[in-house]
This record gives sequence, structure tokens and C-alpha cells, in this order.
Amino acid sequence: MRAIELNGFGGPEVMEWTVTVDPEPGAGEVLIEVVAAGVNRADVMQRRGFYPPPPDASSVPGLECSGTIVELGPGVTDWKVGDRVCALLAGGGYAELAAVPTTQLLPVPEEMDLAAAAGLPEVAATVWSNLVMTAGMRSGQLVLIHGGGGGIGTHAIQVARRRGARVAVTAGSDAKLARCAGLGAEILVNYRTQDFVTVLADAGGADIILDNMGAAYLERNVEALAPHGRLVVIGLQGGITGSLNIGGLLRKWGSVHATNLRARPRAGEGSKAEVIAAVRTQLWPDVAAGEIFPVISAELPVTEAGRAHELLDAPETFGKVVLRVRD
Repeated sequence: MRAIELNGFGGPEVMEWTVTVDPEPGAGEVLIEVVAAGVNRADVMQRRGFYPPPPDASSVPGLECSGTIVELGPGVTDWKVGDRVCALLAGGGYAELAAVPTTQLLPVPEEMDLAAAAGLPEVAATVWSNLVMTAGMRSGQLVLIHGGGGGIGTHAIQVARRRGARVAVTAGSDAKLARCAGLGAEILVNYRTQDFVTVLADAGGADIILDNMGAAYLERNVEALAPHGRLVVIGLQGGITGSLNIGGLLRKWGSVHATNLRARPRAGEGSKAEVIAAVRTQLWPDVAAGEIFPVISAELPVTEAGRAHELLDAPETFGKVVLRVRD
């Protein structure tokens, strides 16, 4: 098969579409003929040498893909060849074939385009595991989502609103904020011209904050929490080392959680299997009904993976970027 391999670490030019060894499905796995792969910031970090795949994972970038099952591994009885699926991966999405544990598969609704479905598994697992499983989001709560115009942000808005929460978002332009409002966000903060702490204080504080910035926002996020609020850190775009106002956190009876999806084990408590099972039973009916849908900003051929990485930071990008591997 062909796949994107890294011939070093650095800029987009280190990614090469080349011939490599076909993966083989092991026990409890299937082989997917990949149609498309979602692009995530973790892929960019891996390309730069800061986020190596787990020891048992493919070195090919790509944490999610969609396609059709073409082979069943030993012991697989609950899926069949020809099934349309999307999958959460530890690596290997930027390729023509991917071997995936069946516990990390989700069925693609018949009405949904397979390429668009490639933009769902990673965001669905990230949002559900953090907002619902970790932070215990409930109806009526106020949820602040940083980076509302990104892939995770656009999905998180939909999930929070579907479960009855109120949504506040930050984004870098009024145009993106308007599109977030179209998805259901009601408190809109342009981080270039407004202070989200002040805006959230006027709203009574956030019960939950989903944060992709890390160190840069740590102290201000604590200030923006409501009493008993939960801050969930899922990204490090603003740095890895910051100071935490423990006194402020104590006064609010607040809590800080930091999570990582890629490093979760395959099975057991807190595993990818546990997250995907929850997503399939509790979230996927809304996806199948079209109530929650992938927001795709751009679809590029896999040979333009470098351009796809650049688009993650482009001002016009709203939602996910996907790479089409085959028609």
C-alpha cells in the first residue's frame, strides 16, 4: 500500500506519500480500505517530533479514518466485510489500509458521506470523554469551549447544546463566532478584542471549561470558573508550563483535569474501548439522526497532507480538515 511516512522531523516537507508494508489485522481487528483520514494537531506535533506514537502503534500519522472493511481478523464476528465504518486510531490513518481493533469502530450512517465521517471519531471521543465522562456535563450548565471554530470546538458546541447545556465559546474572529452561534453557542467571545474572564464573570462563571491552550490560559481559566467548576485541559497550544492559583481554585471548590486520548489503553477502565462504547450507545443515535454532524472545512487529496497541516492555523478554516485517500 501507499502511506504518508515521515523522512525526518520538521516542516510539512518531511511527509512523503510512499510505498510501505500492508498492515495485517490481528485477533479482534479488522482491515479497513481507507477512504479518508481526519487531520489533527497531534499529527502536526508528531511531524515535528514532539508526539511519538505509542510503542505498538503505526508510525504513519493519522488518529482517525473512514472507509470499508475488507478483511476480518481472527475472532471477529460482530462486523462483516463491506461495512462502512469510521475508526479511532493510535496511528496509521494517512494510508490506503489501516488495521483497527473492532472496539474502536463506529458505523457510518448510510446518509453520511464517507469522507466527512473521517472527521468524527477523534472529536466525538475527545468531546464525550471530557465533557460527559470526566466533567459530568448536565443540562442547564454553562460550558466554555476555547477554540470554538476548530474541529473539537464545532463538535463540542453541538454535543453540549444537544444535552441541554448553555455554551460560551472563544474564537479569533467575529465571522467564526457567527458560525459558532449558528451551531448553538450563545455567549461569543472574540479573544483578540475581549477578555473571556470578564465576559464569563458577567454570566456567573463557567461550570465546565474545555481548554486547548494549556499554560497560557491556566490562571485565567480558574478565574472564569463558577463555584464547583471543572477545568478540563486537552491541549497545549499555549505552552506546557504555567502557574496555578491554588487559592483561587480552593475558594471555588474547583478542579482541574488533564487528559490524553491517544495514550489511553485499548481495553479496560478509561480505555479507548470504553470511550467508543459510550459514544456509540449515547451519542451515535444523534449522529445517525443528523442532529449532530461533522463540520468539514476542507477536503484535500492525501498527497497534499502538508497543505492540510497548514490549514489548521488558517483564519478561514472552520471545523475539520480531512484528507481523501481514494474515491
